[in-house]
Amino acid sequence: MANISKEEILKSVPQRGFFGQPKGLFTLFFTEFWERFSYYGMRALLLFYMYTEVSAGGLGIDDGTAKSIMAIYGSLVYMSGIIGGWIADRLLGTQQTVFYGGVLIMLGHIVLALPLGAIALFVSMFLIVIGTGLLKPNVSNVVGDLYSPQDLRRDSGFSIFYMGINMGAFIAPFIVGTLGQEYNFHLGFGTAAVGMFLGLVIFLITRGKYLGLAGTYVPNPLQGDEKKKVYSRFVIGGIIIAVIAAITIPTGILTINGFTYLVSILGIIIPTLYFIFMYRSPKTNEDEKSRLIAYIPLFIAAIMFWAIAEQGSIILAEYADKRTQLSAFGINLQSSWFQSLNPLFIITLSPLFAGLWLKMGERQPTTSKKFSYGLFFAGLSFLVMIIPAMLGGVDTLVSPIWLVFSFLFVVIGELCLSPVGLSATTKLAPKAFSAQTMSLWFLSNASAQAINAQIVKLYKPETEIIYFGAIGGISILLGLMLYLLSPKIQSYMKGVR
Repeated sequence: MANISKEEILKSVPQRGFFGQPKGLFTLFFTEFWERFSYYGMRALLLFYMYTEVSAGGLGIDDGTAKSIMAIYGSLVYMSGIIGGWIADRLLGTQQTVFYGGVLIMLGHIVLALPLGAIALFVSMFLIVIGTGLLKPNVSNVVGDLYSPQDLRRDSGFSIFYMGINMGAFIAPFIVGTLGQEYNFHLGFGTAAVGMFLGLVIFLITRGKYLGLAGTYVPNPLQGDEKKKVYSRFVIGGIIIAVIAAITIPTGILTINGFTYLVSILGIIIPTLYFIFMYRSPKTNEDEKSRLIAYIPLFIAAIMFWAIAEQGSIILAEYADKRTQLSAFGINLQSSWFQSLNPLFIITLSPLFAGLWLKMGERQPTTSKKFSYGLFFAGLSFLVMIIPAMLGGVDTLVSPIWLVFSFLFVVIGELCLSPVGLSATTKLAPKAFSAQTMSLWFLSNASAQAINAQIVKLYKPETEIIYFGAIGGISILLGLMLYLLSPKIQSYMKGVR
C-alpha cells in the first residue's frame, strides 16, 4: 500500500460534490464536526467542574491548579499527535488511525460521565489525550490527500473543513454546557460521548465511497524486524512509566504542579528534537530540508498565536464566570456559552475567507504574511481586554461585549493562520514524514499550552492590565517581524506558495 501514487489516490476520490470540493470532504467534515462537539463540549465544562466545590457537584480543586491542569490537558492532547502521526506513517495509515482514535475518545467521555471523582477525571484525560492524538492530525492529513499540490481549491477546502470543526464546537457549549451547569456535570459529559459516537458512525458509513484510497496507504511502513523492536520498546516503556508513577505519586515526589512543569519543558524540547530528526534524516532531500527551514518561523508564530487563542477556554472562561455580567437583553447567560463565540465567528467568517483566497488566486498574500496578520489580530484580542479594567477597575462585573470583541479579533487572526497552516504543512512536509509533520503542526498548539500552564498562574484581577497588555504586545511585535522576513521565508519554500 505504500507505493500508491498521488494520481491513483486522486482518481479514486470523487472530485466534485461537496460545495465544489471532493466528496471525501463531506466524510471528514462531519467526522470532525462530532469529534469537536464532544471535545469542546467537555472543555466548556471542565474548568468549572474542577474548581466548583464538591458540595455543588464539582471536584473542589484550587483555581490556579485547575487552570494549569486545563493548559496541560490541552498540551498533552496535541503532544500525543506525535504518536498518532507515527502510527499512521508506519503502521496503520491515516484512515484506520482516525477510527481507533475516535473509539478511545468516546470511551474517555463515557468514563468522565461516571461520578467517580478525580479518578475518573484522570482516566478520562488519558483516554482522550491518546485518542485525540490518533485522530486529530490524521484526519487533517486525509484532507490533504484529497487534493493535488497545485489545486487552487486546497486552501478553500481546508477553510470549509475548518468551518465544520467549528460548527461542532459552536453548538456544544449550548447543549453540553447547559446540561452540565443547569442539571449535572456528568450528564453534560455523557452527552459529549454521544457526539463522538455519531462521528464514528458517519465515518464508517461513508469512507469507502467518498474517501477512496486517501489515507489507506502506509507511507513508511515498518519491516518485520523493526516491528518486533518497536513493540518491545512500547511494552518496556509502558512498564517503566507505570513503575515510576506507582512509586512517585503515592510518595508525593510527583505532584500535579511538578507534572505541569515537566510537561512545560517537554513542550519546548520535543518539537525541537523533531525538527532536528526530520532535517537530518537521509529520507529528507535537499528541497525538503529547505522547506523545513521555512517552516520553523511559521511554527514559532503558531506557538505565539495559540498561546493567546487557547486561553479563551481558561483565562477568558474564568473571566466569563467571575468578572462578567451574566445577563443581556433580559436573558440569563451560562458562563460556558461564551465558549461558543470563537466557533460562531469562525462559522460566520470562514466562507468569506475561503472565498477571498479563492478569488485572489495567485494574488493572495503569501503564507508567512497571512501568519503575520494572524499574530496582529491575536495581540489585539488581548489588548482590548485592558479597556474594561481601565474604565471600571478590576472589582466590578463588566459587560459581555468585551469578551465578544476579544473572541472576534482572535478569530480573524485564526482564519488568517490556522487553516492556512494546515494547508502549508501538507505542502511543506517531507514525503517520508507526511503524517508526522502534521503532528508537528499540532505540536505548536501543544507547546503553546505547555507554556500557558505556567503563564496562566500569573493571571489575577490585580495583574489583569499587565497580563493582557504584555502578552498582546509581544504578539503584535512578532507579527511585524514575521511580515518583514516574509520574502526570505518564501525563498526557502522551493516552489511552494
